[in-house]
Amino acid sequence: MIPAASTPNAGEASRATSPARTPLPLPIVTGQPLTALAPMQDVTDLPFMRVMAHYGAPDYFFTEFFRVHAQSRPEKHIVRSIVENKTGRPVFAQLIGEDVGHMVRTVRELLKLPVAGIDLNMGCPAPKIYKKNVGGGLLRDPAKIDELLGALRDAIPGLFTVKMRIGFDSTENYRRVLDLVAKHRVDLLSVHGRTVKEGYRSDVHYDFIAEAARAVPCPVLANGNITSATRAAAVLAETRAAGVMIGRHAIRNPWIFRQTRERLAGQTPFTPTLRDVRGYIEHLYRETRQPDIPEAAHVAKMKKYLNFVGQSVDAQGAFLYDMRRAMTEAELFAVCDRHLLADPERPFADEPYAGVIARPNCETPHESCSLDTITA
Repeated sequence: MIPAASTPNAGEASRATSPARTPLPLPIVTGQPLTALAPMQDVTDLPFMRVMAHYGAPDYFFTEFFRVHAQSRPEKHIVRSIVENKTGRPVFAQLIGEDVGHMVRTVRELLKLPVAGIDLNMGCPAPKIYKKNVGGGLLRDPAKIDELLGALRDAIPGLFTVKMRIGFDSTENYRRVLDLVAKHRVDLLSVHGRTVKEGYRSDVHYDFIAEAARAVPCPVLANGNITSATRAAAVLAETRAAGVMIGRHAIRNPWIFRQTRERLAGQTPFTPTLRDVRGYIEHLYRETRQPDIPEAAHVAKMKKYLNFVGQSVDAQGAFLYDMRRAMTEAELFAVCDRHLLADPERPFADEPYAGVIARPNCETPHESCSLDTITA
């Protein structure tokens, strides 16, 4: 276990002297803690946002990251998730990169779009990403973070947000990075409570998220292993964060944002049945299908989503076993019917079943920020 963070509250002093902030967009339920869908590469595209909105939208969406380098231009499919988004919820555009000039150039391009704000990725744990000193790799270099945050703050007249982890291979720079977040007047900070090197293998260090909530003058979203509405409420109570950001467990359970709002309002959250899950899978399949993608390729992509869904179907992992062997659309939906419609009114498990692993390589080092190695 990483030792608890220190508790000085440097952010309190800056509250009195900081210029007025651009207000954050209102949540769906006024007065409730915020909810956000975490940015996930190869996941949080326009079709997936539409599906999430159908089952109960988060307060905020964040795009997949725009890769920024000398030759980069905003990727068209990510731009679509902003300009064609009809969900009614604000969309923040996330960037990943470290070249100040090209990051500022890209910000200016994106600010021409109807974005709610610009988000900087300082947390991606994929080796191919952090080896380029971007994403989670930035956490090794506070001086670079200082330069980058300053330049982006100057270039962004509206909302500027950051998503980060608590360190690279230790938390020695954590307090320094929080001070820089305060210094450069970041408007919203999302903290995944693990180091980059911990990936998704360790417990989440919620005490460090609580430290951020005390230390910085902006709202903080707690991120990391928020598996259910009940868990979201517990994390909010433990961290005193302004809200929660949920990634992989929103793939597993698209009702999680609706359930969280209901739980926080003191209501009994909606309980989906296996029949509901069968409907979700078909909706997801149809919404994400692209006409120029072969059936086999789309089935393969669906398996990556269903690796998460299967964690709450049965305790033995039988659905996952059969699903991973389906090769065609017909075979895939035959598996779904066999496992989900044999007892269609059985409740879908609120939490993942213990020991049912989402994907075979989930405990191994991550090689890319793709659907196989979701960075939420």
